[in-house]
Formats: sequence, C-alpha cells, structure tokens
Amino acid sequence: MQPLWIFTLLVYALVVGVGVRTNLTFGIFSLVLLGLPTWAVLGLAPHVGAAWPLLVVGHVAAALHLLALLLRPRLRPVWFRAIVSIPGLGFAAASLLALPWLIVSSFGVQPAGLVVPFALAAFGTAQTLYTRETTVDFVVDREVEVDRLVRYPAATAKPGASARPLTIVQITDPHLGPYMSVARLRRICERTVTRDPDLVLITGDIMTMESQDEEAIVAALAPLAGLAGRVFACHGNHDLEARRVLERAYARVGARLLIDEAVTLQTPAGEVQLLGLDFVWRDRKAHIEGVTAAFPRVPVVPRIVLLHDPGAFRHLPSGHADLVLSGHTHGGQLGLLSLGLPHTFVSVVAKMPDHGPWALGRNRMYVHRAQGVYGFPIRLGVPGEQSLMRVHF
Repeated sequence: MQPLWIFTLLVYALVVGVGVRTNLTFGIFSLVLLGLPTWAVLGLAPHVGAAWPLLVVGHVAAALHLLALLLRPRLRPVWFRAIVSIPGLGFAAASLLALPWLIVSSFGVQPAGLVVPFALAAFGTAQTLYTRETTVDFVVDREVEVDRLVRYPAATAKPGASARPLTIVQITDPHLGPYMSVARLRRICERTVTRDPDLVLITGDIMTMESQDEEAIVAALAPLAGLAGRVFACHGNHDLEARRVLERAYARVGARLLIDEAVTLQTPAGEVQLLGLDFVWRDRKAHIEGVTAAFPRVPVVPRIVLLHDPGAFRHLPSGHADLVLSGHTHGGQLGLLSLGLPHTFVSVVAKMPDHGPWALGRNRMYVHRAQGVYGFPIRLGVPGEQSLMRVHF
C-alpha cells in the first residue's frame, strides 16, 4: 500500500500548500477539511478489500473541489458538481461519520460495519438534493407570557375557524453553491410564485464564497419579480461578504431589503408591520434594543421580525414581535427529524433554537429548516424545508 500512501499524502500536501499560499485562513480550513478524508483513505484502505479505489476517488474529488475553490471561487457547471463537488463533499461527510471506525483502525483492529457511515452519507446527500413542499400552520397567541426559551408546539395546534390567515413563503439559507444551483433556486422561486403567498420573506444567506455573483443571484431570484411589492429580505452572515452585490441583485428583482428598518403594508389578510434586523456579530442585545426603540410597534397591527440568527431571539424585548422568522441553523442539519424526533446536533451542543416554533416572553419565533446547506457538507435526518406558512393571529 506504500504507493497509495505516497499519492494520498501528495494530494493532501498539494491542496494545503496552495491554500496556505493563497489564503492562510482557508489553508488552515483545507488542512482540517481534507484531513479526515486523507485519514479515511490511509486508515480504511487496508480493510475494504477491492473497494479501496472508491476511497481514492472520493478523496481526489474532495481535493479537486477544495482546489477549485482556492484557485477560483465561482459557481461550477453541472458536470463539475456531479462528478467532483457532490461526490467529494459526500466523501468528506462520510469520513467524519466514520471517525469511530478510523480510531479503531488506527490500533490495527479490523473495524466492523464499515458500510454504515458511507451508507448514511449517501442517504444524506440524497436528502440534501431534494426538498419536499409542505404547509405549516402557525397560531400566534399574543397574551401568554413564557418565562424561558422553549419549543412551542402550541403554535402549531390546529387553528379554529378564524379570519383569513396571512400566507408566507420563507426563503432562507439557500447558499448558492454545489448543492444549490442557480437552476434549482430558480425552480424554488417559480414554485413560490405559483403558490401566490401574501408575502415572500428572505431571511439571509443567499450566497457562499463561490456565488458572490450579481448576475447569478438575479437569474436565480428573477421569478420573484412576479410578486412585486410582496418580497422583503434581511441580511444573513454570509451576505455580509458581498453586501453590495446582494443589495443590487435584490433591487433588480424587486425585493426590498430591510436593514434595521420597518415598513407597514396592506395584505389580503390585513395590515402587517415588518421589521428587518441586520446581522451583527457583536453587541447584539444593544443593537436589537436600539432598532426596536427606533421603530416601535404600530398599535393593533401584527408585527413580523426578520432575524437571520435565532440565537439573537433572546435579546428581543418581550412583546416586540408577534412572529420572528429565522434561519441560519439549517434546522440543525444533522438530527432525528426524519424519525419523528426533535433532536438535532445543534440542540445537543448549543442552547440555541434549531428548528420549528419557539417562545420566550410574549414573542414567538419560527426557525425555518432552510433550502440549502453549508459547513457540514450534507443534511442527515433533517430534511430541507419549502413550506407555505399560514399565520393565524
């Protein structure tokens, strides 16, 4: 296996070397991200028999995907995504899932059940590429005070006969890139127009580092121009990497970007006030309190707040939002939702809302599972979301 070791380590060294010379931060990122696939090849090849070339192909695909990002970050054609990016990212995910097997193999022990992490990664890749349309009913109760941050199943109780609900399609975290092509996001927008919601609310992270391209964003969001006056957006953290690019793109498709500002509008379900909060990294409490003080609630009118990061929800003064719409977590991205359980990776490692309805004080929030992914390169057990929300006040 010596030639395999030499080849694998040379590929690893090439990518990391280019990364360090191009951008030190991204070089360190490459060192970590490609490290596990490299370990997977070296550690598991002796234990998989004639299947070892598949490990090499996965490793090379992951390396080529990273190398392409390093040399020229841009959206790639279908063929490149199909034979390089998606297989490479899937192999990187499988390598992380295979960490227990890698540790066992490092002690010279034959690991059992090696197919498991790779089967899970294959399932996760398929789950990442498909999003089912759903309908969500959200019942807003303005009067109940909740003394701590909790999941709020009462919000999705079956509504009784009431006035016409406000209908919303939320688009969040599509992350134009390997899994979310311009064509796929355009289809999502076309279906959104077909569903004819009262409002389309975009809660950030349209881009990744390879999609800071005004023309690509306009092409993807173009169908939303058919809902003039109904499309509003706030920034996510990745949007700040090319803020002006996205602002121009939104303007071209008729979407109004709310950056720490409020607007009151008339909808078929009645008057609604929207408040869009910009994404900030520090002093979020002071930022949110300042914006809500500058834009007080309009009496009697329902208020919806666009807030990309649900971790900032706890800083919103009680009673300042009937409904907060967030994204950012991708629903937790790894979890047990597909098995009917609410638990996700985010709910285990962080005290942050991960998906669905939440409550604190008299504020209510819905965390959308998002259309796209970023970071860990697949979804697993947490399907993406493309829902029509019916809000019952």
